[in-house]
Amino acid sequence: MTLSSAKNPIGDQAVFPQPSAEKQGGGQGGARHLESGDHEMDFLVPGMHCAGCIRKLEQGLSKLEGVEAARANLTTRRVRLRYRPGLQDADLLRQSIEALGFDAAPFDARLAGEEDEARARGLLRAMAVSGFAAANVMLLSVSVWAGLVSDMDTETRALFHWLSALIALPAVAYAGMPFYRSAAAALRHGRMNMDVPISLGVILASAASLAQTLRGAEHVYFDASISLVFFLLIGRTLDHSMRHRAGEAARNLLAIRAIAATKIAPDGQRYSVPVESLVPGDRVFVAAGMRVPGDGKIIEGRSDIDLSLLTGESLPLPAQVGMDVFAGTLNQTGPLIIEIMAAGEDTVLADMARLMECAEQGRAGFVRLADRIARFYAPLVHLLAAGSFIGWMLAGADWYQSLMISVAVLIITCPCALGLAVPVVQVVASGMLLRLGVLVKSPDGLERLAGIDLVVFDKTGTLSHGHAALIGPLSAKGDDRFAAALARQSQHPLSKALFAAWGAQHPDVLLPRPDDVHEEPGCGLSARFGDDLWRLGSRDWVQGISRQPDHDPNDGPADDAIETAPGGPVLWCARAGGMARPFAFHDRLRPDAAAVVAGLKAASIKVHLLSGDQPAAVAAMAARLGIDHYKAAAKPADKIAILADLAASGHKVLMVGDGLNDAPALRAAHVSMSPASAADITQTAADFIFQSDSLLPLLHALHIARRARAHVIENFAMALGYNLLAVPLAVAGYVTPLIAALAMSSSSLIVTLNALRLRLSKTSPGRDAR
Repeated sequence: MTLSSAKNPIGDQAVFPQPSAEKQGGGQGGARHLESGDHEMDFLVPGMHCAGCIRKLEQGLSKLEGVEAARANLTTRRVRLRYRPGLQDADLLRQSIEALGFDAAPFDARLAGEEDEARARGLLRAMAVSGFAAANVMLLSVSVWAGLVSDMDTETRALFHWLSALIALPAVAYAGMPFYRSAAAALRHGRMNMDVPISLGVILASAASLAQTLRGAEHVYFDASISLVFFLLIGRTLDHSMRHRAGEAARNLLAIRAIAATKIAPDGQRYSVPVESLVPGDRVFVAAGMRVPGDGKIIEGRSDIDLSLLTGESLPLPAQVGMDVFAGTLNQTGPLIIEIMAAGEDTVLADMARLMECAEQGRAGFVRLADRIARFYAPLVHLLAAGSFIGWMLAGADWYQSLMISVAVLIITCPCALGLAVPVVQVVASGMLLRLGVLVKSPDGLERLAGIDLVVFDKTGTLSHGHAALIGPLSAKGDDRFAAALARQSQHPLSKALFAAWGAQHPDVLLPRPDDVHEEPGCGLSARFGDDLWRLGSRDWVQGISRQPDHDPNDGPADDAIETAPGGPVLWCARAGGMARPFAFHDRLRPDAAAVVAGLKAASIKVHLLSGDQPAAVAAMAARLGIDHYKAAAKPADKIAILADLAASGHKVLMVGDGLNDAPALRAAHVSMSPASAADITQTAADFIFQSDSLLPLLHALHIARRARAHVIENFAMALGYNLLAVPLAVAGYVTPLIAALAMSSSSLIVTLNALRLRLSKTSPGRDAR
């Protein structure tokens, strides 16, 4: 892919217009001035924690006069607003968000991180307190239950009840605060969420248990109250952790950018400045080994630029005057002077981070069942419990009996089994995949993987190893040893591959020592062996001192000594006045790539190839693997657009990629997977990571995901069956709060045992992979 003529390698698509150089704050809380004349601003909304919150914020803010667009991101808890400055400002927008029932402040990445860490610590403390209390109260409860059928006297039982109250009540009050605060905020602003019935049930059960203890009754329910809080906190903590990790991809991508830049003043002096202070028109010096601080154009110097961040290809491209370069890319061999065209939030790197955030939000439609039914479940439970209390009062029961029946209804209708239906299967399936070398990172990745009907592969590093390998043998007695001796002096990937091939083929042959070694940025190496001048590098540079060969290796092999792959990279070497010698390389396929592609086709799953590499190389690999649909020279935005078109056509796409440029596409796909050799940011963006050199784990993961989906459906059926059976009994007064707590726990146990049956299924793909 040649980027010298490309203004923006991720394309022109964006959810919001991109800010101009007049931006204020650069994403640290200030309004950004857009080229359209609108302003754009981000707000941190820490109280946003479900799909209902997103819907309320986006719908409510979009109705405001002057607001052109409102986008809420659940992962980062950020709301981005585009508005007309004459009709809205930051204070009015913040007040509007608060009027909807959410605290808000201008977004600051540092403060957002601190708030996220504080929330995580708070959840861990609450979970630890509730877990400790639940274990101790359960020990006391077991003693009481055993005493009911033995000789425990009333005074001892009362003592155990008071000890349980002393442990449970403070723990319930402290550990339940995340639920109480959420429920109180929802009720204060006329909303309803799942935390309302949970809080009500816990509080009533605790109050009823205290009343029973005061009366000296046989049964109390402190164990049910604190255990319920403990298990709910486990789920809330895991949810927070998953959401935090899901947002790491965009944060890590921005961490690649340079921190400081060497700015060249008009008088020629150089001094270090923060990259945030750069503006279009500035000139900066970029030394070899440094990252480019902003998007710009080379005005002086030659080098090799590592563009893997944008193209996914491991080989660097020669860079010369007039070529466009981009923030975050690595200058490898020579110093450059660059004129800045865009900096900060206007760079391609920032665009990629925004694309990843938008893709993540687009995937937030896969919310948990509890979130989808919260609007109906919570009011229904309240009405059912209140109706039971009123009905029994009208039927002549006293208030205490009516309250106990109402509490039993609240406890027995707690959707624990329904909430466990998916997570417990995910835990079992994730453990099975881990033993097969597949790491599951996304909480709903298995559910989405089970529904795919199309797989899109990246080329380099995914279907192939991503490392160049020499084609053909090297001669120990000919000029090849001089080429290997030169290659040993270079850090270029092709030189490394040439030297590695020499070491593998001729480990005992000594190489000559070169003198006057000089590296010409963007061209190659030159050195002298005795009186002879040798060059190793690009074709044009090497042939400047040599006689031209009779063929180009990309046109096919000239003889049996050189086997070439059309479209592959070529390194040239020659002695001054001698014949130029080409060394052809190819990217080796993973050993079972063809078998995996064939297996997917046999399972009626379509296969596409999408790569940023050159058309000839992509076409050659597609032909070798039998892939009919492929696209070369694809930019990050091209990949996202193609995935969007496939989704619009009704396809559910699994994206498999490894490059930094694949990270936005991995986020945008229905589900995604990357190898363990992928870039850290790409692994963060993926839903699955496979550890081995083989692609077979992809088929294993697909098979287990589809088996897991069947077990989830069974769990849902059992959970719903439990509610259909237990709720009428509770309303009819046949269930005490204690029995309700036991029934609730039993339903959860049954769902868990059913999930464990997944371990009995075969791990190899068979009929279920279809």
